[in-house]
Formats: sequence, structure tokens, C-alpha cells
Amino acid sequence: MATPVSVLRLPKGPDPNSRGFDPNSPRFIALCRTSISASAASEADAEELQREQHARSVLRESFLRCLLSMNNKKVQFHMHENVKVDATFGASDIDVLNFQVSNLHTPIGVQKEALIRSQDVISFTFDL
Repeated sequence: MATPVSVLRLPKGPDPNSRGFDPNSPRFIALCRTSISASAASEADAEELQREQHARSVLRESFLRCLLSMNNKKVQFHMHENVKVDATFGASDIDVLNFQVSNLHTPIGVQKEALIRSQDVISFTFDL
């Protein structure tokens, strides 16, 4: 029989909507780096910026479609330290920083509901 695992509740972020941390904070800047320069001055930079933005939008759309197709399916997450966990995928937050899952099967037991930080996930697989 699977052993239930307790849930660690993390404190909410400092902003009033509890959506995370200040975008100007060093932590946010470190986690959300971009290769697009904030000051695109010349036309060559503008062309490069447009190409990169288009590539990012295509990749983002395909990733969001992938998340949509994962809903209520069994997913195997491959995590750091060669850890593999199985769960039923539920949702992702708006910034794709956390995945909400159900029936999380870990090496130490089963958790009925859980959040998985996306930074801890190397890859995930699921059947279509």
C-alpha cells in the first residue's frame, strides 16, 4: 500500500495578488533571463528582435498546446538526481513556474495533490 506524504505549504509572494515576486528583484531577473536586448536601437536589431519574438511565440504556442493536451493524463516527470515521478497532470500557473498534479507517486510515497516546481523538472512524457 502506498504511503501518503505530507504537504509543505510555502508562504505567498510579497505582492498583493500573490502572483510571485517583484519583476525587478534579483531573483526574478535570475530566473527569467531573456536574450532580447531591452534597447533595440538600430533597424538590424529590430529585425533580429522580430525574428526572435516570432520564434519565441511559435515555441510558446506549441508548449501551451502540449500543456493543454496533458490535462487529466498520466505524466512521468524526469527530475534532477535521476528521480522519476508519476502523476495525473492538472494545470500550470500563468507563469509556468508550477505544475499542479494529483496522485503523485514518488520514491518515498504517494501524495494526493501536489505542486511541482518547473525548475525541478528536466523533462516529462505522456501518452497521447
